[in-house]
Amino acid sequence: MIKSHHKPKSKTKSKAWLREINDLIRGACGGFLFGIPLLYTMEVWWIGSQAKPYKLLITIALTFIAVYLINRTEGFRKYSRSNRPYEAAINTVEAMAIGILCSAFMMVLLQEVTFDNFFKESIGKVIFEGMSFTFGVALANQFLGNSEDSFDARNDTENNKKSHSTSSDHLYATLSDIGTTLIGATVIASNIAPTDEVTMLAASVSPKSLLLIVLTSLVITYSIVFQAGFSNQQKRRQQQGLFQRPSSETIMAYLISLLASAFMLWFFQKIAISDPWTMWLEQTLLLGLPASIGGAAGRLAI
Repeated sequence: MIKSHHKPKSKTKSKAWLREINDLIRGACGGFLFGIPLLYTMEVWWIGSQAKPYKLLITIALTFIAVYLINRTEGFRKYSRSNRPYEAAINTVEAMAIGILCSAFMMVLLQEVTFDNFFKESIGKVIFEGMSFTFGVALANQFLGNSEDSFDARNDTENNKKSHSTSSDHLYATLSDIGTTLIGATVIASNIAPTDEVTMLAASVSPKSLLLIVLTSLVITYSIVFQAGFSNQQKRRQQQGLFQRPSSETIMAYLISLLASAFMLWFFQKIAISDPWTMWLEQTLLLGLPASIGGAAGRLAI
């Protein structure tokens, strides 16, 4: 009796779905890394809210052309290297969809997009902000690299950690994470803190929105460092510092990003020691969103 060596179809389909989900996560993370700094720019909000329909169509068309050319070389998908025109066109549509969805989500989260005037003002805001998100999606692989670990090897990586690592190695890994997180968070926070966007957003933010901002910050930074398959992801999962589990490292890095955000707001005189603690909390959490993403980008560098 001849035995079949073909893999079960269900297992093949499962791997295909996992790869598709991982590609979408990588694309979204690339969008957040590139799009968040421009998101905190009120001039873009105003331009988008006042843009005429023909300008929005031109913006979409130019974005499509630029992203299509990027996808002819290498798009956001890890396992697809084909540059055939129709596949590049499909990937371009997907990249634009991811970018616009990420942009819309963030604008709703920051309460800059409301459903009361969505078709009058908000569509323009989402499209103009979505440009940078879309370019981030398309450039995710080219600028952030690929982690070579596969889905099958990921669990093996967790089980093959070095048991003889010393406490000094753990301390070095932890200090390295703290340093790179602080640098990345400070770079982003120092560019946004002097502007009026954080103060303006804090004036209308609700406690529910602040809680969602905290959760979003944690989810995005975890995905960037440990899930998206960017450079050195396998190496990061092998580190054994004091806070080197993915969940504890993400929380620690977020707290460091919040400290950097608070310091930048105080340094640029946006908040003072005498101000109410609620003002400190609101503005720090709002600035902590882009700062934590900057911190995640810093950790990708090591």
